[in-house]
Amino acid sequence: MRSLLQLTLDFFAADPSPPAPPGPAASSPAPDKTVAPEPHYSHPQANRKTVLAGVHVAYAFRRARRRTIGFSVGADGLAVSAPSWVPLREVESAVQEKADWIVRKLKETRQRQVQLESARIVWRDGAQLSLLGQPLTVRLDPGHHYARGEQLQGEPGHQCLILGLAQQAAPEQIRDAAQAWLMQRARSHFEERLQHFAPRLGVQWRRLALSSASTRWGSAAADGSIRLHWRLIHFSPQVIDYVVVHELSHLRVMDHSPRFWETVGAVVPDYPQLRAQLQQQSLAQW
Repeated sequence: MRSLLQLTLDFFAADPSPPAPPGPAASSPAPDKTVAPEPHYSHPQANRKTVLAGVHVAYAFRRARRRTIGFSVGADGLAVSAPSWVPLREVESAVQEKADWIVRKLKETRQRQVQLESARIVWRDGAQLSLLGQPLTVRLDPGHHYARGEQLQGEPGHQCLILGLAQQAAPEQIRDAAQAWLMQRARSHFEERLQHFAPRLGVQWRRLALSSASTRWGSAAADGSIRLHWRLIHFSPQVIDYVVVHELSHLRVMDHSPRFWETVGAVVPDYPQLRAQLQQQSLAQW
């Protein structure tokens, strides 16, 4: 019954925008009817709109079983959730209180999306990738046979990845062939760095698995299993070393306590800078 009542109140709730001033007298000429500007940021499931710090925002609002009003800013935009007993005017007030933070996050998220789109790889002859922090150009050569020569040619900074594919190969074929080679290279490089750092940390790793997780660069289990995202191979050797040491350190300290960071810092003293690089860098869209 309460949910039905709240739904009714939400339906008939007044728009949070301030009321318009009184209209002109009947004898005054009718004002121009202009179309209200579209929201600058609009969630795909938007069902409410407001103005935050001068920016039009349409956001997705829902009732949820929670104690407080929650805010989430992601690629889709702003989402707000609130307990069933909180009136809409209080929700709008809370949104306004966080206006600066919300707008800042929306702008940062949009800028990041633009950067990712501009860095999207076009899978063709001449496609640009990165390998260990250095540029890598994809070249298609149907006459190239792996047994006859190395796929990686040139000096760091001017290297080419030779794929034995026709010039008319489909983008998906080129992408899959490049990914297979990069994953093989990633496994070889990661294993070498694990072998290098494990003795220095006094730990023993037992198995390496390549990951494609969307939110984590790596993980470690108490049984000595290590998982590393294969696309770390795009980053500089120093950044990769930080991630390798980070996961190996978890075999000694399975949390992120001060003792854990002391363990990491004993092997990679500049880990704060490398960690910041990893957080700031974005991978090209595949």
